[in-house]
Amino acid sequence: MTLGFELLATDGAARLGRVQTAHGSIDTPAFMPVGTAATVKAMLPGSVAETGAQIVLGNTYHLMLRPGAERVERLGGLHRFMNWPGPILTDSGGFQVMSLAKLRKLSEDGVTFQSHIDGSRHHLTPERSIGIQRLLDADITMAFDECTPFPATHEAAEESMRLSMRWAARCREAFVPRPGYGLFGIVQGGIHPDLRAQSAAALVGLGFDGYAVGGLAVGEGREAMFATLDVTTPLLPPDRPRYLMGVGRPEDIVGAVLRGIDMFDCVLPTRSGRTAQAFTRRGAVNLRNARHADDPRPLDGECACPACTGFSRAYLHHLTRSDEILGLMLLTWHNLHYYQDLMRGLRGAVARGGLAGFAAAFAREQEKGDIPP
Repeated sequence: MTLGFELLATDGAARLGRVQTAHGSIDTPAFMPVGTAATVKAMLPGSVAETGAQIVLGNTYHLMLRPGAERVERLGGLHRFMNWPGPILTDSGGFQVMSLAKLRKLSEDGVTFQSHIDGSRHHLTPERSIGIQRLLDADITMAFDECTPFPATHEAAEESMRLSMRWAARCREAFVPRPGYGLFGIVQGGIHPDLRAQSAAALVGLGFDGYAVGGLAVGEGREAMFATLDVTTPLLPPDRPRYLMGVGRPEDIVGAVLRGIDMFDCVLPTRSGRTAQAFTRRGAVNLRNARHADDPRPLDGECACPACTGFSRAYLHHLTRSDEILGLMLLTWHNLHYYQDLMRGLRGAVARGGLAGFAAAFAREQEKGDIPP
């Protein structure tokens, strides 16, 4: 194993840990802001760090198409290119190939597709995905897999999962181990417990630096997602980090931490910030609603972000209704800060053995909802 992981405490299935990478450490449970095209939208890198984020996510598909992985490598790697000195995780590109690319053709070797940008043709294989992520200098590289659609029959999910496991073996072979860099395998199998168990066994047999749970938060619903985690996370090595891909809403993160997940990513806090939705300790708030027009209160009185300490709800409402760029910047900053506050709270609760109480209090506050002026 080339990526360090220290398990510091447990509380039931939940874990407090620290991942050591070539570009710094990550305290877990951790939330990774999404920087798809080498930028967290509407945020400066220093501002992202000020929220408490220690790692960001980049996207192989988007960066291979523009500006090109080879160009990023010539310019000193992704850390220097985007001025983010901390750890970076890159996804493999598989999800975007399936969701964005045109005229894609899947084979045992990989996927041939046309760019959604200019129609140019590309061929992405497990080996090529790993190579691109090395050119980008990702601290954590993700195995290339097929994103199983939902819903999928047991037969279709099994066929997809087995292809992903064959690709995982090729990724393991192509990855070049170096100190502080790691490769994560991705457990697939839809919502079928037997397929998840087979996938986890195959990946553990290959041996990865960390293990992701993929193919969830794609429409299956929270109950099915949690049920899948209940049967999957106990099958993963306790001495390696666990990453739930693409999740999610604050309540999903709390539930997943209770089930032993260490790492998360999602576009929700940044995308919501650009559409006037803010996450608070009392639930989500839509700043476009007229009820905020004369409200002098801060968005969240317990939040220390610039949006909450420097501006009123009335001003934030004005910015969003006027389509001012500052509005989406401030709300994006707030949402990322809120998510990092949530992660700090979860880490503290696990450390003191009080996660059940923290989760119950979190649910009660969310259920109360926002208080009108």
